[in-house]
Amino acid sequence: MRYIMLFLWSALLVSVLNYVVSSIQNVGFNLNLGLGLSVVFSVFLIIISNIIPNESPKQVGHQQ
Repeated sequence: MRYIMLFLWSALLVSVLNYVVSSIQNVGFNLNLGLGLSVVFSVFLIIISNIIPNESPKQVGHQQ
């Protein structure tokens, strides 16, 4: 479910960004480009979330 919501939000946000930039540059809106970029963005976020550890780092000088 987490990955489905990640893809839906990235598709929505990248498509909105694609629409705004294409309107500013006065070019045609391309939905396929936005969806392709959102897939790449989603995979990038999944990779980054797997690299970053979930545990907080130990405090400096704190002994257990």
